[in-house]
Amino acid sequence: MYILIVNSLRTHLLTLWALLLASAGATGYLLTEFYAQSAAVQVAQAEVEVARSCREIGDRFAFFTAGWSGGATEIDDTLKGQLTDVVVTALAGHPGVEGGIWTAGAGSAAYAFPTYEGTGPKTDLPSAEIDTIRRINAETLGGERPVATRRISRTQTLVLQGCPLRGPIHGATAWTMTRVHTDEGRAYGQLLAGFGFLAATVLGSALILGRLLWVLGRRIARLEGQLGRETPEGDLPRLAPTGLRELDRLVEALNAAGLRLGTARQRAAEAERLAALGQLTAGIAHEIRNPLAAIRLKAENALASSDPARPRAALDLVLAQVARLDRLTRDLLSLTQPRTPVLAPVDLAAVLEASAHLHDDLARERGVRIMVAEVPERRVRLDEAQVRRALDNLVLNALQHSPADGTVRLSAHLGNGRVRIRVADRGPGVAAALRERLFDPFVTGRPDGTGLGLAIVREIARAHGGRVHLAAPPPASPSPDAPDPGATFEIDLPLVDQPAIDPPDTDPPETAP
Repeated sequence: MYILIVNSLRTHLLTLWALLLASAGATGYLLTEFYAQSAAVQVAQAEVEVARSCREIGDRFAFFTAGWSGGATEIDDTLKGQLTDVVVTALAGHPGVEGGIWTAGAGSAAYAFPTYEGTGPKTDLPSAEIDTIRRINAETLGGERPVATRRISRTQTLVLQGCPLRGPIHGATAWTMTRVHTDEGRAYGQLLAGFGFLAATVLGSALILGRLLWVLGRRIARLEGQLGRETPEGDLPRLAPTGLRELDRLVEALNAAGLRLGTARQRAAEAERLAALGQLTAGIAHEIRNPLAAIRLKAENALASSDPARPRAALDLVLAQVARLDRLTRDLLSLTQPRTPVLAPVDLAAVLEASAHLHDDLARERGVRIMVAEVPERRVRLDEAQVRRALDNLVLNALQHSPADGTVRLSAHLGNGRVRIRVADRGPGVAAALRERLFDPFVTGRPDGTGLGLAIVREIARAHGGRVHLAAPPPASPSPDAPDPGATFEIDLPLVDQPAIDPPDTDPPETAP
């Protein structure tokens, strides 16, 4: 049930598994893209937030320095504290944003991270970002315009903004900074949840489909083994339940079909037996009635005639017809009695030679030559008496159908654990109307034949576990001077020293020798 692309359950399940993998891949790709877009949105929002907070520092600084006269030349600790308060006030409403005020000469003039979630206030500049902070403030001061930058790492994106400050402090700039943790945000959690769900779905589906394929394979293999088991009468074996509801419905249907088939076979066998019995009875009645009619007619004529020679002639005919009836009775008994072969090592070549020699007188009388082909030197185990009787029937049948100057050829071939014995003639062959029923009792193409010889040959072959068949005739020749096609009968028997195999149901095309 198991290569090609076929409509099988296994193929459908594998196709479903492939589609599931494709769907999982597409879903994973979409989740990744969605996450990437979500991360980009977070970074964009962070850039807006740091720009707003940087402007907020600028506004607070402008308010703080309003009314100052002159310019501050030195930034002392007091001023740094005041500037720090400005930054704290500006950034208090911006969670996650840190920043400060930077001067070209003194560097960091103020730093604050009012929304820091640590155990205490954070007052030290982030050492890892000092160079970046110095660079962006220098770019802001040089260009006298806001400058934004971002630095992307594996787990986070650093967003910085620099803003120029207008006031009495020379070379002052404001800066703000925030971190976007792309591997810790909501989108990242959604991505992990989505991939986890996909992995669980795909893995669960793989396990379910794999187990289903394995269970189905075992159950179907078990059903194949049960169906392949031979039964004594050739009926369908009784199948055991598999444990799978769908397969068990099929098992129940097969068991029901097997019961119906067995019943039908019994009815057919009974009908065939009755038909064969009727045919046999009709044939026996016909074969007996003709001799009895002849005996009765001759006896009545002898009694009514005054010629003294008539009774003698009548008695001779009666004896001839009695002999015919006796031969018919022997053939019937031979056909119906059980045939259990008594196997013994037999020289096959000697059997063929003896069968040919037995009919030498009849062959010479009819002007027919009997030839025995060379037979392999090997002794085979057969019932010699039964095989010789089968050969006698076939040789006699061939002689009776062979024309004058014809040839009857006997041959034997061994191979593949079988022995094939052939008897061929060059007569007119077998009529197409008789070929289907040639081995049935009382079927004959000769008016003086009983139709039991080939039936006896068939029973002998069956008793040996083999068969007899009529080989296919050679193609008809268009030449009118071509010889007759003839007929070739083959007895196909298994060799007992090898496992016997059933012969093929159809006869192989062969040509008569």
